Amino acid sequence: MMIHSAFIGFGKSATRYHLPYVFQRRDTFRVKTIFDVVRRPALEAESEYQGIHFTDNLNDILLDESITLVTLCTPPETHYDYARQCLEHGKNVIVEKPFTRTLAEAEALFALAAEKGLTVTPFQNRRFDSCFLAAKKVINSGVLGKLVEFESHFDYFRPDAPDAPGDFTHGAFYGLGMHLIDQVVSLFGRPEFVHYDIRAVRNKNNPDDTFELQLYYGDIKAIVKCSHLVMLPYPKFIVHGENGSFIKLNIDQQETSLKSGIMPGSNHFGKDPEWGVLKYQNVQGEMITEKVDAGTGDYGRVYDAVYDTLIHKKPVYVPQQDVLTTMEILHRAFEQPAPALIKLR
Repeated sequence: MMIHSAFIGFGKSATRYHLPYVFQRRDTFRVKTIFDVVRRPALEAESEYQGIHFTDNLNDILLDESITLVTLCTPPETHYDYARQCLEHGKNVIVEKPFTRTLAEAEALFALAAEKGLTVTPFQNRRFDSCFLAAKKVINSGVLGKLVEFESHFDYFRPDAPDAPGDFTHGAFYGLGMHLIDQVVSLFGRPEFVHYDIRAVRNKNNPDDTFELQLYYGDIKAIVKCSHLVMLPYPKFIVHGENGSFIKLNIDQQETSLKSGIMPGSNHFGKDPEWGVLKYQNVQGEMITEKVDAGTGDYGRVYDAVYDTLIHKKPVYVPQQDVLTTMEILHRAFEQPAPALIKLR
């Protein structure tokens, strides 16, 4: 069965992180309409977009009964209003990160979706990073024994930071922290306590560009970090347990491929030359060292999961409670100055 879909927003998010994957799924998805307040005729004319109706009239989506799924790729402050309108007009919705600005907005969207018998879900594509899947594979194998620490990074070296003022939803924490927190929540659930260190280091006129969170799960501590002032490579994932450790250096390579114009389905798309390293002591007391490969990541699996939910009535790929936990951790970060330690409600 074919899902007729539409996009609200036609910027980098839509053209880089969504449409190339949707176009690989032409047997299950047809992109019928794309709305944006600013039209881009030259881009719209490119060959891969032929057959799509482009418009600056939102009603072309809202009033089209054949469209059952809308993906939002717009600025964070617009997410709640666009998602609400789509739900009110009977559309299922995928929302780019951050899902909403506040926990209350997220709760309101879920309540409206439930009332309408519809699905609203965040675009948590980083659940399908190869590096994360490798770490998850190791954790699920149990060879590390009782876990004690999990650490995840988004690091760059981008020392220049021209003035780009904005509110908290335009900082690194809402932009990248959303992914890191969601990955932790998908592994360990709801933490008991969260410690925040959120700062604007490069330019005090801008929203935050550096953060570190420590999420506490009994004896397990999960650390998520982001900095734009890291020149030497640092591991993407570090996992320690009572029986051993796992380290994955490189981040998933899908974004690198997409930026280079290498599209999903190409032979070299998303290929990672570096595997993770796992070292542990087995039940016989032997020290084992293994390479860990989870294959190539695929952000299109978000759309596969949504298709299974809408057509085959399978559970949503990001449970509602995971979304609300992530949103609470994000939103409560700015209730008090950092550094701060909070207990989740």
